[in-house]
Amino acid sequence: MKARAKWVEGMAFMGEAGSGHAVIMDGAPEYGGRNIGIRPMEMLLIGLAGCTGFDVVQILKKGREAVTGCEVEVEAERATEDPKVFTRIHIAYRVSGRGLSQAKAERAVTLSKEKYCSASIMLGATAEMSTSLVVVDELQQEAAE
Repeated sequence: MKARAKWVEGMAFMGEAGSGHAVIMDGAPEYGGRNIGIRPMEMLLIGLAGCTGFDVVQILKKGREAVTGCEVEVEAERATEDPKVFTRIHIAYRVSGRGLSQAKAERAVTLSKEKYCSASIMLGATAEMSTSLVVVDELQQEAAE
C-alpha cells in the first residue's frame, strides 16, 4: 500500500493513494490554511469509519442479513499536548435492514472492533475506544405504519 501528499500552497496538500484516488487536505486559517480541504486528523477518523463500516456490512451480508443501510459516526478527543494523539474515540453505528438481527449486528461490530478493522486496532493503541449501535428493522417499521 502506498500514499503520498504533495504540498500545493499555504498549508494545503493533495493526497494521492496508490489506488489512484486523490483528496485535498488543508489546515485551519489560524495555522496558515485556507480551509479548502479536510484536516489530516479528520482523514484518520473518516478512514476509521469507512474501515469498520465496510467490515460490518460485509460480515452481515456474509451472514445473509438483508442490510439496506449503514452509517458510522466517529467522535474523538485529542491530547492537549503534542503529540496530540486521539485519547478517546466513540464509534456510533446505525445499521438498517429488513428483518435485521440485533444479535448479528452486535456480533459484526464486535468482530470489526476486535479482529478485522486495522484502523480501529491501531488507533486503539493510544485511544480509549467505545461503540454504540442502533439497529433499524425496516420490516417492523412498515408493520407499525
